[in-house]
Amino acid sequence: MKKSITKFDVTENFAWRFAERCGAQGVKFLIEIILARLLLPEDYGIIALVTVFINIFNVFVDSGLGNALIQKKNADNIDFSTVFFFNIIWCIVLYFVLFALAPIIATFYAQSELTKVIRVLGVTIIISGVKNVQQAYVSVTMQFKRFFYATLGGTLGAATVGITLAYMGAGVWALVAQQVFNATVGCFVLWVTVRWRPEKSFSLLRLKKLFSYGWKLLTSTLLNTIYNNIYQLIIGKYYSTSELAYYNKGDQFPKLFLSNINDSIDSVLLPVMSKIQDDKTRLKHQTSMSIKVSTYIMAPLMLGLISIAPTLVTVLLTEKWLPCVPFLQIFCGTYLFYPIHTANLNAIKAVGRSDIFLELEIIKKIIGIGVLFLVVKRGPMNMAISLFLLSIISQAINCFPNKKLLNYGYWEQINDIMPNIIMAIIMAICVYMFGLINMPITIKLILQVLIGILIYIAESLLLRNKTFTFLLDILKGIKIK
Repeated sequence: MKKSITKFDVTENFAWRFAERCGAQGVKFLIEIILARLLLPEDYGIIALVTVFINIFNVFVDSGLGNALIQKKNADNIDFSTVFFFNIIWCIVLYFVLFALAPIIATFYAQSELTKVIRVLGVTIIISGVKNVQQAYVSVTMQFKRFFYATLGGTLGAATVGITLAYMGAGVWALVAQQVFNATVGCFVLWVTVRWRPEKSFSLLRLKKLFSYGWKLLTSTLLNTIYNNIYQLIIGKYYSTSELAYYNKGDQFPKLFLSNINDSIDSVLLPVMSKIQDDKTRLKHQTSMSIKVSTYIMAPLMLGLISIAPTLVTVLLTEKWLPCVPFLQIFCGTYLFYPIHTANLNAIKAVGRSDIFLELEIIKKIIGIGVLFLVVKRGPMNMAISLFLLSIISQAINCFPNKKLLNYGYWEQINDIMPNIIMAIIMAICVYMFGLINMPITIKLILQVLIGILIYIAESLLLRNKTFTFLLDILKGIKIK
């Protein structure tokens, strides 16, 4: 089922995946602007709290088996069919567990409306179980244009549903309906456009072999998801829903860019690396290029966003959301190096060392929980700052094993990304200084964005940045079919 690949295959599929993420997130971004103007921060606080529990349960949807299918050499239809049928049954069980827990969660947070919201939004768990194997098949066969159609179709439909209900005064239910509709349509389109269908076969032996690899990734992902969301759980319990909304909204802007770039790289990189897992030289080169390219894109976005944050929030969301600006700026710094995390961890997964992957997650979470105990009573802002510091520590930890596995250590990786970081810093300073000029705020925002883009491109040309040159050359080889 797996075939040999070229650098143009990688770039073409990354382009499709990136277009899918940008298209979907671009539409979602516009929706969020409209909904944020129509709804109250409290509404977003409720949905943010519920989404935490949905995210945790969604970890069990994959059970690590999706990644196991991608990593396995010559996975056949029996493997895919086995995981497909297992996932459906497992997701139904998970939904009923969440259904039963909903009143308990609502009581814990002293918000009775959470019960209905959790039970309705929890339906997306079953939907995810249906499309999970289709997504793995698309990744293995490098058909990432299918994601483009599925995601964009669901997002456009969800936009209409969410905005309509918000105008009708549905409040938090506008956000619930938007997410359920998006998941349903995305699943349907993917099912129609991807030709794979399960056969009437199920192998317990195959399932055990896949799970022997996948359970470590499941445990790692579960630890990571709980850890990443525990801050919101704590804020939702000990602070107001408005504070949770500001924290969540500040996280949302940089995560918009992160999900476009990091998810695109992540979904394409693992199957690519798995195909060359026995060639350590090529694997190191692939990891290095991934880090350089992702940082070249992420650095100006995150640092530029820090520079224009107050103006951006005022123009797009109105002044009622200005308390989210400090959170937004902190999270930009936190996510700046996330693609480096992704590339290093994918290299570890690609060579079949899910045991190392799990060990790294345990080490990082022990450190993180220790820091959390120190800041939990110091307010949401200090909690956000602690995540920034932990991101820097985690970056070094994730790099460590690849010094031995690929002969690609931490300082070599830092040396690879520094030219792009320095260019982005210079650009961000220029954008910030321009923002001090007194002019209409909307015009100021537009000019800041344009100036930032022009300065970064000019720097790339003048300094003959190697990553910029590589991107220009490789994009010429993309085949649009």
